[in-house]
Amino acid sequence: QVQLVESGGGLVQPGGSLRLSCATSGSTFSSYAMGWYRQAPGKQRELVARISRAGNTNYADSVKGRFTISRDNPKNTVYLQMNSLKPDDTAVYVCNAGRTLLTGTYVPYDYWGQGTQVTVSS
Repeated sequence: QVQLVESGGGLVQPGGSLRLSCATSGSTFSSYAMGWYRQAPGKQRELVARISRAGNTNYADSVKGRFTISRDNPKNTVYLQMNSLKPDDTAVYVCNAGRTLLTGTYVPYDYWGQGTQVTVSS
């Protein structure tokens, strides 16, 4: 069982930056791959970034080059650094614990945080 708590969301102007954090507890953090999802009103949930147990990363095309996912195993925390934010990045961002297949595909477990709102607007 894993508990996840996100923080760091807020209102930012286009072109600005935010750093999201997801603190975990309850199980061995290093044994999980981690993913950041987002969901905007009227849209499907989207996996925007994931990081494997070994630290390998993968990004959705919509955020590649602007977002960076990282993990700090001693702190049981995963981060999402978001730069050059656009209005289309507005969504609730949720972190997840899961696993990665040999193909690199991320498979979420049913461990989700409550989400943090990111709003990009002038």
